[in-house]
Amino acid sequence: MTTSPDYSARHLQVLEGLEAVRKRPGMYVGSTDSRGLMHCLWEIIDNAVDEALGGHGDRIEVTLHQDNSVEVRDHARGIPVDIEPRTGLSGVEVVFTKLHAGGKFGGGSYTASGGLHGVGASVVNALSARLDVEVDRAGKTYRMSFRRGEPGEFEDGRNDPSPDAPFTPFQRRTEPAVVGKAKRGVTGTRVRYWADPQIFIKSAHFVHEELLARARQTAFLVPGLAMVISDERRLPGTAGADGPHEEVFAYSGGINEYAEYLAADTALTDVWRLQGSGSFTENVPVLDSSGHMVSTEVERECHVDVAVRWGTGYDTILRSFVNIISTPKGGTHVSGFDQALMKVFRKQLEINSRKLKVGSDKVDKDDITAGMTAVVTVRLAEPQFEGQTKEVLGTSAVRAIVSRVVEQSLTERLTSTHRGDKAQASLLLEKVASEMKSRISARVHKETQRRKNALESSSLPAKLADCRSNATERTELFIVEGDSALGTAKLARSSDYQALLPIRGKILNVQKASVSDMLSNAECAAIIQVIGAGSGRSFDLDLTRYGKIVIMTDADVDGAHIRTLLLTLFFRYMRPLVAAGRVYAAMPPLHRVEVAGRRGGKEYIYTYTEQEMRSTIAGLQRKGRAIKQPIQRYKGLGEMDADQLAETTMDPAHRTLRRITLADATRADEVFDLLMGSNVAPRKDFIVSSADGLDRERIDA
Repeated sequence: MTTSPDYSARHLQVLEGLEAVRKRPGMYVGSTDSRGLMHCLWEIIDNAVDEALGGHGDRIEVTLHQDNSVEVRDHARGIPVDIEPRTGLSGVEVVFTKLHAGGKFGGGSYTASGGLHGVGASVVNALSARLDVEVDRAGKTYRMSFRRGEPGEFEDGRNDPSPDAPFTPFQRRTEPAVVGKAKRGVTGTRVRYWADPQIFIKSAHFVHEELLARARQTAFLVPGLAMVISDERRLPGTAGADGPHEEVFAYSGGINEYAEYLAADTALTDVWRLQGSGSFTENVPVLDSSGHMVSTEVERECHVDVAVRWGTGYDTILRSFVNIISTPKGGTHVSGFDQALMKVFRKQLEINSRKLKVGSDKVDKDDITAGMTAVVTVRLAEPQFEGQTKEVLGTSAVRAIVSRVVEQSLTERLTSTHRGDKAQASLLLEKVASEMKSRISARVHKETQRRKNALESSSLPAKLADCRSNATERTELFIVEGDSALGTAKLARSSDYQALLPIRGKILNVQKASVSDMLSNAECAAIIQVIGAGSGRSFDLDLTRYGKIVIMTDADVDGAHIRTLLLTLFFRYMRPLVAAGRVYAAMPPLHRVEVAGRRGGKEYIYTYTEQEMRSTIAGLQRKGRAIKQPIQRYKGLGEMDADQLAETTMDPAHRTLRRITLADATRADEVFDLLMGSNVAPRKDFIVSSADGLDRERIDA
């Protein structure tokens, strides 16, 4: 790359209007892939939601069309179509072509909105190959079209609207055209646009799942608002593959219902609503009547509304919003919430230190937020975000207001004399104290417990048959069911790199049990100790003593149950191990088919399912091979000889292992809660509904 030695004013470029957006789209929408494409859609949807927040309209419809366009309809007041006096342009053209223009700069149209910069609609217009706006106002329907931000007319004729249709820019008249009549009292706005392929990369597409999640979230945050999502793209593998698919989201419970929806574990407390408000002053530039910016001190009101509940798990789920705009990276409102949690719980644990036996230990944030689900929302006029993507709230005064409201409301809950609140507060404080003790204990264990070699293994459980190798990446821990299987497995294993840990019967169902119950259970504690990486939040994958964890249970119903209990333990308290793909289930054979050898002797064929066994026998019979009857059915690992177990289940050269993955963690969490959780009714319904699909011959009776 060469540069000119001279550098003068003629080398400077001034990008005017929407040119800057098209030149640097990432500055406004973050990226030019699917994430940026979705951000454009959020900008249009959020404009409609801001109207609903103001009490105008209770239904928003979003349609993904087959021609890759998207349409957003609302039933609010409709964008103004009259002339804006300072620019001489219609309200529609001002909104869609002028950066930093709109009704959210203190003009009285919105008391609280997600819009701050006034560039949302105009940025979408600039990055669209075509954008059409229709407005219903005063009994008329107005229409205006744009190509890459420039107003004009498309000659669609009888064809469906297309960005490739002939286009004529406006020369003089720029007002929206009246294209029809609207019913009396009907108002609203319809925006349909085609993202510009010159801007967005070829693989960029609208992500239907993200759209559904955002619509559901918005419906929770604005009670009474119906969000309708229609997919007409007919994409293979989607719900709309066979035709238009529509989903409607409408909730009346607000953020209480949202917190319940987000929570995955069994409830320890009800959803507590923490509400309040506060005022602050700030200096902001305001347009005066002559169009000049004047620094003015204004008083703001900040409304705080938090829904929080604690469950028996240890995962933390927190969603934060400013005027229903999601702030995934937090900001001052989340900082104020965290600050209040620390202050309140430290004070309450200090007051109840003797009862909870916590001594002088200090609780930290992770102890408090274990099992917490919270939705933190604030509403205020002209919030200061960090960047157009609005992922972080920057208004500093909000921190103190949120902290004060949460501290006051949460203290009232924890010190309430009402019987229900008092019982829940007691359980919550016990849980936080237990989490703190577990963290401190795990830290001490982590500091002292390192990879043990053969000479140092005395601190490990006596029943562990450890391996000789210290190379974690090649070692394997087999968790085997019962002492009988252990005896055979000891003879079948390669003691150089395969370790064995027997468990007696069925371990504790940790989906129902508390953390303290799990840690006090001998079998669970032994497994955690042998793996050597801690549990829960303190789990450190790098400290794991073995490269593979293999669950080896009998190929029967009891074995499947034990495997499920063990996987529940790994999923709940050692999830990074599962996520890393280091947990496996052994696949011992179900049958051994003995066949007469072609030159005398015997030949053994192992099968792993009933269907495989039947097809194997049928194949052998077609070849005229003599099969010894009855076929041996293994009911347990202890029935196998060591060489058979080694050949079929433990020898890496011949065995089959099934890797346990977390391809869909949310779905896995739901299944574990269904199969192993405290709620009996859904499990009973599942068993009854699935009974017809059960092969009764697989039941040993």
